[in-house]
Amino acid sequence: MKQKSYLPLVFAVLSVVFFLLLIFFRTPFAPYPLMSIQDALDLLTPLVLIPIYWLMFRQTDRQGAGLAEEMLFMLLAALWVSGQGMHLAANSIDNLIEGLARQGVLDVKSSDIYALTYFMDEHLSHYLWHTGILGFVALLAYRDGRRPTQERTRGWIALLTGFLYGVTLFCIILEGQTVPLGLPFVALMALLVLLWGRKQLPHKPILAFFFVSCLVALLFLVGWGVYWGGFPQFSDVGLI
Repeated sequence: MKQKSYLPLVFAVLSVVFFLLLIFFRTPFAPYPLMSIQDALDLLTPLVLIPIYWLMFRQTDRQGAGLAEEMLFMLLAALWVSGQGMHLAANSIDNLIEGLARQGVLDVKSSDIYALTYFMDEHLSHYLWHTGILGFVALLAYRDGRRPTQERTRGWIALLTGFLYGVTLFCIILEGQTVPLGLPFVALMALLVLLWGRKQLPHKPILAFFFVSCLVALLFLVGWGVYWGGFPQFSDVGLI
């Protein structure tokens, strides 16, 4: 079961790649230039990350899962994929609309077409997707914390992976405009683990990973909110 300690590392690195680094691939996708390379690569996001969620789900409880937990996993996966797919399509169309407007070819930014696309891209899809993301955090942390285990948490892995995924959570919550959902969640998760789960952290690698992640995301969100007097997106303050 030593691989349990390393699954969060794989997951955290791939999350950084698919959630954060893809924004640097916004050049046209040669086989179909109306799409970007980012859009094409983003098709792989659920195909890569959902199986890793499943591996962590299976390994957080050596005695297996009951039907209720397996059904919850499937519902969260469906919600995650639904939100991600909606975001992928709407964001691609939104980028095209804005690009055409900048070029003076066609400007529909004052129309209902753009309003609906923006709502699907920046609001509905993000809340669906992030509910799935945060739901997996809660489910996997709960499963890892409820069973005894002989495995030791590797401190450097928990800190490194927790920091990476915590920064990822901070970025997607802030840029995704889901602070009303994400900030209370990470605060509650960090508090619950501190109150009832901190003694288990040395023997719960995945619980430790998500605890550090939520704590890092919480500190970054609070710091950002204090500094800016609110929660403007990176794009609003000229950082991307």
